[in-house]
Amino acid sequence: MQRLVGMCLGVPGRIVSIDGDIALVDFWGVVKPVRIDVVDAPVAPGDYVLNHVGFAIRRISPEDVADTLALYDELLRRAGAGDLMAADVRSEIDAAGSHDG
Repeated sequence: MQRLVGMCLGVPGRIVSIDGDIALVDFWGVVKPVRIDVVDAPVAPGDYVLNHVGFAIRRISPEDVADTLALYDELLRRAGAGDLMAADVRSEIDAAGSHDG
């Protein structure tokens, strides 16, 4: 029997400010609070992080930021209404603000 496995997709965003374990992160003009207490490396305003359901899970290296953003921009630009991956990215952006910390 074949088992389907769900995919978890993070969304890149730029840290605007930090207050304790919460950062305000800009996702294509949508600014949401994101927890940074589990991120894999220290972060500061201006850094890019990969967000998953309201938690920064990885700091994106400066060398990878442009390529990462271009990939997501292309995904969202090409996606149709039924595109599940784009829907996942959009839901990640929406979910970033659903955790109060």
